[in-house]
Amino acid sequence: MTQQDPTPQQDPTQDDAARGDAHATISALLDRWADGISRRDLAHIAAQFTPDALFQGFDPEPSFGRDAVSAYYGKQPAGLTAEYRLIRTSGPADGVAVGYAAVTFHRPDRLVDVHLTVVAVRAEDRWLISHYHVSRIQ
Repeated sequence: MTQQDPTPQQDPTQDDAARGDAHATISALLDRWADGISRRDLAHIAAQFTPDALFQGFDPEPSFGRDAVSAYYGKQPAGLTAEYRLIRTSGPADGVAVGYAAVTFHRPDRLVDVHLTVVAVRAEDRWLISHYHVSRIQ
């Protein structure tokens, strides 16, 4: 499902450990997100987000929280999958990781290519998405 760019662009101001950690963090988080989409497991998808996450999908207005994430993916067609390639990652602060990815949503009727930006935060013992924004690639 996932395509990993072997050398995504990294923030040159970070040391190697911070760059690698951000890449691994975002990759693992997007793997879990994509897995939930492919299984149409709305609870699993929503669990990858903070309770107050800012979520901007294709709806005209952003939404907030896990219930909104679940509702958004619940109205997507059965058979939807997501394949991503990380383009850039960074870890701007302790407990924060940022990722920018090219994503192809495989819908039953067509492919939809987007750019996805996520901001992940460390919440206790796991990483969660606190901000999610997609923009269509024209």
